[in-house]
Amino acid sequence: MTGAGFADQDAPARILVVDDTEASRYVTGGWLRRNGHEIVEADTGAGALAAVRSRPFDLVILDVNLPDMSGFEVCEAIKSDPATAALPVVHVSASMIEPSDRAAGLTRGADAYLSEPVDPGELLATVKAALRYYRARAAAERLAARLSRLTAVSLEINAARSFPALVTAAAHGAAAVLDSAATVLVRLRDGGEMWGSTEGAGKQVALSTTHPLRDLADEVLPDNTTSALRTLPDGRTCVVLARTRSDHPVTCVALPAEAVVAQEDRDLLVQIGLTTAVAAEGLRAFTDEHDIALALQRSLLPSGLPHCDGITMAARYVPASTVAQVGGDFYEVAELGDHLLVAIGDVTGHSIEAASIMGEVRHALRAYAIEGHPPDLIVERLNAMLRRFHPEGLTTLCVLLLDPVAGKATIANAGHIPPLIVDADGARYLRLPGALLGVRTPRPPATEIDVPAGTTIVLMTDGLIERRTAALDADMEHLRASMGAEEDPESICERLLGTYGQNKDDDIALLVLRRD
Repeated sequence: MTGAGFADQDAPARILVVDDTEASRYVTGGWLRRNGHEIVEADTGAGALAAVRSRPFDLVILDVNLPDMSGFEVCEAIKSDPATAALPVVHVSASMIEPSDRAAGLTRGADAYLSEPVDPGELLATVKAALRYYRARAAAERLAARLSRLTAVSLEINAARSFPALVTAAAHGAAAVLDSAATVLVRLRDGGEMWGSTEGAGKQVALSTTHPLRDLADEVLPDNTTSALRTLPDGRTCVVLARTRSDHPVTCVALPAEAVVAQEDRDLLVQIGLTTAVAAEGLRAFTDEHDIALALQRSLLPSGLPHCDGITMAARYVPASTVAQVGGDFYEVAELGDHLLVAIGDVTGHSIEAASIMGEVRHALRAYAIEGHPPDLIVERLNAMLRRFHPEGLTTLCVLLLDPVAGKATIANAGHIPPLIVDADGARYLRLPGALLGVRTPRPPATEIDVPAGTTIVLMTDGLIERRTAALDADMEHLRASMGAEEDPESICERLLGTYGQNKDDDIALLVLRRD
């Protein structure tokens, strides 16, 4: 089909005239040419089929009587091919003019049936009517396909979880919907900017550090205006400026002007621009909330690790990469005279409430430890506190009181991932009994272990190794098998985060200590 048909349903068309009589082709073609149509001729059914399969046509005028096959068979072949099924066919015949012949032709796929001699006015009116229907149908199908692509593109744009992903999705989406190259500019909250550009249909919008799109992005739109179409000074680039509110940054989506000709094209471009602007605003808000949440979370964690003779320590806290809310993971290290209190825990949920409970648990833990209570009694008192004041704040916890000089440690566990002990004999989990905090149940006594020189203890929250697609025990075993007795705490933290801690949807707390 020709492109002109989408802009003007009465525009000239490319028409294939099929007749084995040269004089008939000449007469029919002459009438059509005088009305501006482009005519291609064929004298056999095979030639007609080869023509429609090799180039686009808007209509076929097909004689019923051909030397190699009937026009009915040619029409059926055209209509049975998905690539040409919508192509209108007008039958013309001087001999098969009975009502039954007309019925057969129309039944077998023709869009109209004319008997010779054909009146020129009737032929032109029939061609015009067939073209209008064909073009209207093609335009509707094209619009439906573009709207379907727009829906898919909008989902991809709104699914972006970072600005690089957003501008990439928007550029590729605009190219897919409007079949052209696209460039996207999104302004960030701090005054920075993010670019996205993609190639399409052999065209490319220029992109450089002095791109004129920047000047448009600084344009002040009238109040209550969320979008506007502009043309760059080169006259060859059309740009939509879009924003969610008058005091918010403008988002730009640019395409070659030749790709944005019809009102339909402009409407689609504006819709892509507005969708990108809304998604960008969501990401800006997400970034702001994430930064605030992270600052709050870090304020509730130890500012540093104490220095303890004979002990080397390293710790990490990594917030979830896919949520902006604060979580309940924490760790604690505190000197208690000649002993060292070490703890790690996880309050269920991701919310301000979870972080608040985590802060209370951590401070209560320190208070009970300063009072001189052993780990199992600390766990008992924390459990009572949670059940009294935060019955919904279920928490896992592992508390360890280490005597660095004697090489002894007393450990109490409340439903947390067991400590991983690494020494000359290998690596093993110290599986200790104990239900999570917040549950009324008898608590087992603490467990005392020897911690000879060269022993490493690894404490972690489940965010480090837990995956939705794998069993936790399998990942725990994989981690255990990777441990070596000579690796220092800092190296362990870096390696474990690099191996297990990427793109997680849960917070990660990791604490590693080694008795030298």
